[in-house]
Amino acid sequence: MRQVSILNNTHPLRTPLTAGYCDRFLCRLRGLMLRSQLPTDRGLVLVENAESRLNAGIHMLGMAFDLGIVWLDNNRQVVDIQKARRWRSFLIPRIAARYVIEFHAKRLEEFHLGDQIVFEETHPA
Repeated sequence: MRQVSILNNTHPLRTPLTAGYCDRFLCRLRGLMLRSQLPTDRGLVLVENAESRLNAGIHMLGMAFDLGIVWLDNNRQVVDIQKARRWRSFLIPRIAARYVIEFHAKRLEEFHLGDQIVFEETHPA
């Protein structure tokens, strides 16, 4: 799986956030399910083929911890932000989105509606 650094061009992040880049169905379906923990500097980007409310929805079944969720449109602008609580069945964005960023819930306040997000591919050392 590709890795990307997530940059917030509007409100710079306090510390780096690196995420797996999931643009395949099975990767998106699994997400972070069945993991026991998530470091605060890690996350996952789920990429849909087009903007959608329903397809950009996430489930929290099988999750052992809460998540911060940020939805982005085609232009990678933040269109919704929610805290996803473990075992809550399904969350969808208020506005159609193409990208979903899942990360540690403690970092939720680092993102705001309208923020411009950039993904930079990371290269193994």
